[in-house]
Amino acid sequence: MKSLISATGLWTPKDSISNDELVEAFNTWSNKWNAEHAKEIEAGTLEAKPLSSSEFIEKASGIKARFVVSKDPIIDPEIMAPRIPERPDEDISILAEIAVEAAKDALAKAGRRPEDIDAVIVACSNLQRAYPAIAIEVQDVLGTGGFAFDMNVACSSAIFGIETARGLIASGQAKSVLVCNPEICSGHLNFRDRDSHFIFGDVATAILVEHEDIAPAGAWEILGSKLITQFSNNIRNNFGFLNRAAPEGVDQNDKLFVQNGRKVFREVVPLVAELISTELKKCGVPTDTIKRMWLHQANLAMNTFISRKVMGKDVDMVMAPVVLDEYANTSSAGSIIAFNKYSDDFTSGDTGLICSFGAGYSAGVIVVRKT
Repeated sequence: MKSLISATGLWTPKDSISNDELVEAFNTWSNKWNAEHAKEIEAGTLEAKPLSSSEFIEKASGIKARFVVSKDPIIDPEIMAPRIPERPDEDISILAEIAVEAAKDALAKAGRRPEDIDAVIVACSNLQRAYPAIAIEVQDVLGTGGFAFDMNVACSSAIFGIETARGLIASGQAKSVLVCNPEICSGHLNFRDRDSHFIFGDVATAILVEHEDIAPAGAWEILGSKLITQFSNNIRNNFGFLNRAAPEGVDQNDKLFVQNGRKVFREVVPLVAELISTELKKCGVPTDTIKRMWLHQANLAMNTFISRKVMGKDVDMVMAPVVLDEYANTSSAGSIIAFNKYSDDFTSGDTGLICSFGAGYSAGVIVVRKT
């Protein structure tokens, strides 16, 4: 029993922040902080806040800009965080809203109506509430049938969601599963941390996974997949419902995104390269027959190293397309954006792979072939 990716969808915020805009806000804040604490800095009891630069950001990550749902407060040195007003309970939540937009795009491409969908999975790195599930809200707004649930595997959530959808189809629970990845990553980013203030952007993607009996012509057959996790504290966010039980920690930096980037690079690159190579062998797909790798969009150097290890040679951006220069790191949505934007040139029989990796550690790869 085969499962296929029938279509993907994409929703992008209207506003983008360039590196220059982000750096101007950061350096204004940093200079002001240093001036206010000049005596402590001179006495050696405090360290001066460093300055950022567009050149530093692009060299460190390959990122040039990022889309966000709340631009002006982020680049206001007095705020430096998104401002997204709470909505009445009877109004659609913002995560559900952007998930629905991406879902509509995917459904339109596949020629599907919401009532054709048997299950909805919202798979993303940050959920704005514990319950009711965002996925059930999406189900209600779209008017799909069946059931819905949320899941979180950080940056690997989309791949884990696709594999979960495949399992639901294999078990007979569903024939058409909609996986949505609404990511408002700016909400957990510390815009006053020089080493990470540039990393994330906001977006939403959606993937329609269907049984071979109903998938449209030109869909993507899933040849194989592999999921792995390995515990690590090198990427962490301690925000959660128990924070109020320890009020002294509320609003501390560890309640936002924190990472040890160098350790992540050293440990994740070989792990992911081995994951991909092993799954390709298992599927009987030689690396020289792979037309494209749609990789997680976290860091350009990581993708370059992973691609080189898998292929045994340097590859260009046609082979491993990059969207993080425009979108930055959008967590689980990144590889799906790349797939959505750079797959139209595939013809029947062409093979590629979608791979995500991130906090946990978690990683997943899906090998696909155009029908």
